[in-house]
Amino acid sequence: MDEETLEQIEQLIGYQFSNRNLLTKAFAHSSSVENRLLSNERLEFLGDAVLAVVICQVLFERFPSFLEGDLTKAKSMLVSRRTCATVARNLGLHKFLLVGKGMTSLRALSGSLSAGVLESVIAAIYVDGGFEPARDFILRNYNPLIDETNDEKAHGNFKSLLQQYAQQYSEALPAYELLDEKGPDHNKCFEVEVVIADHHFSSAWGTNKKEAEQKAALNALLELGILEGPVPEYKE
Repeated sequence: MDEETLEQIEQLIGYQFSNRNLLTKAFAHSSSVENRLLSNERLEFLGDAVLAVVICQVLFERFPSFLEGDLTKAKSMLVSRRTCATVARNLGLHKFLLVGKGMTSLRALSGSLSAGVLESVIAAIYVDGGFEPARDFILRNYNPLIDETNDEKAHGNFKSLLQQYAQQYSEALPAYELLDEKGPDHNKCFEVEVVIADHHFSSAWGTNKKEAEQKAALNALLELGILEGPVPEYKE
């Protein structure tokens, strides 16, 4: 990267590097270098951990009423590959990613590549300047998302979270279709699936339609990568 490009990136991320080699390395995809040790993969590994620590600490301090499970759900959403990719694209970092021949057409399509760049930049800042600059960078870009992590989301309103995702990323809103019901009238179980546009997500069973819809929304969130890790517990 030339000096002008590096300065442009520093302006975007709000941090000036002492060692600009770190910044260059943060944007070097493995397909663009002869030796993978020269790529951003190791930085991506470190950045993922730094991001998780910062997000966990902020959630712990900002939401004292959240139980462990609530914190885990919020953290899973915030550090997911999809959220990282969104933050990276909002900053325009994906435009500077260095990729090998044959990968260029994938640059704008792959959320994983964009997410990796964000994590690599976090690590580069951390190595160059320490924890506080890395934390400041993360909070500048994640604070609006953290503020949206309200009780409704953290306590399992998966339908609300899926609705917000669809409004932002899809032209179609989630539709909940009843597939089956079993049992006597006083003790029925219901099977529901979520459909967004023409995509059918995994169905779920519940002891009432509301529970089945929430669990079906959770399945969709997991399949979309909006939530990751252990399946959160639905709460009434």
